[in-house]
Amino acid sequence: METKVERTYEPLANPPSTLKGKLSVIGPGIVVAATGVGAGDLIMASIAGVNYGLMLLWAVFVGAFIKFILSEGIGRLYLATGTTFLQSWHSLGWVATSYFGGYAILFGIIYGVAAPTVCGMVLAALIPGTPVWLGAIVSSIAGFILVWFGRYHLLEKVMMVFVGIMFITVVGSAIIILASSNDVTYQVIPSVPKGSFATILGLIGGVGGSITLACYGYWLQAKGWSGKRWMPTMRIDNGVAYTVTGIFAVAIMIIAAELLFGTGTTINGNQGLLGLADAYGERFGNVARWLLLLGFYGAVFTSVLGPWQGISYLFADFVRIVRNGGKKNNKLNQPISEKDPAYRAYLVWMTFPPMLLLLFNEPVAIVFIYGILGSIFMPALSLGLLYLLNSKQIDPVYRNGKASNLYLVLIILLFVYLGGSELIDMLF
Repeated sequence: METKVERTYEPLANPPSTLKGKLSVIGPGIVVAATGVGAGDLIMASIAGVNYGLMLLWAVFVGAFIKFILSEGIGRLYLATGTTFLQSWHSLGWVATSYFGGYAILFGIIYGVAAPTVCGMVLAALIPGTPVWLGAIVSSIAGFILVWFGRYHLLEKVMMVFVGIMFITVVGSAIIILASSNDVTYQVIPSVPKGSFATILGLIGGVGGSITLACYGYWLQAKGWSGKRWMPTMRIDNGVAYTVTGIFAVAIMIIAAELLFGTGTTINGNQGLLGLADAYGERFGNVARWLLLLGFYGAVFTSVLGPWQGISYLFADFVRIVRNGGKKNNKLNQPISEKDPAYRAYLVWMTFPPMLLLLFNEPVAIVFIYGILGSIFMPALSLGLLYLLNSKQIDPVYRNGKASNLYLVLIILLFVYLGGSELIDMLF
């Protein structure tokens, strides 16, 4: 059994040289992008479509591009240095490393109830009579079982299946609704309509991504990609992933715009998302509604499955760093086994304690602290990458160029604004 685990992580010596070959091995980018696309992204795209038609399509692609820049930077950092993300991050100091550890602990307890609850809501709509709490528990335990007994390659295959379901059902629904449309009553030209600023920021900041972005290097490692020769493949992997993410968000926006734009209907929260599926069913029938809900479930379940494994890798790496006192050690750069006690302990932490919050509606203090840490996560990540990708630990050829540095600075400014806005909302 141990031999099988080792082979799972054996580095692949020869990356493909052709575009076809590179496309045939993509996977980690799909995993990280699908993980980041959850209920929040679906809701923001729906709100944009209902209120502004297709005028904000450009914001979806800007958001996908931002996540591509960050994810590519994390992948480049790993392939250029050969060290895990958190090992490189630790060079910023114990405060930076401790932030990740503390955030991961709070992320597990809050996200561990939030994501499965949305799964439960969609399952309740798919299977009438199913209690939301039951659907949440079933989804959480399903993720737990797949991650506990599976390995990265199983995760990748399952994620690919769900991404395929998402793409066929949601994008297919958008194509059907466009083909049946008799009249386009909204503006398609990119613009910034009056009162749309908050929606634009939500679209840009929410097109897939959170602490799960930091997991990309671990998934590259588990895939067997190691060394600088994998850079071109990694970039194609990322490019395809966030192109698919962008198309998915655009499809949601089209469905919302065609069904509800100009009707006075509002989309608020997860229930509003289910209302969008109901409106689609009224036009095309119950089977069409069921298929669209199936696509929604694929989107939210991948946002359960990915963190259950990815953040477990990151937390186990954090524990290794703490045990080693932060000193450099070649053993710390070795792939993390899914049998690592810290990995499995975190998996349990994300699955079972959060179920209690279904009864207590999430204690306010925990949610408050999580919100504060979450509001500074993306600017902190971007700032750290700006430093690390210009540092001497990376060969000059793989350091940031002027364009990459400019992108990261702009991303930092954007997310500082978004994080500040979130904190103001929480405090006042």
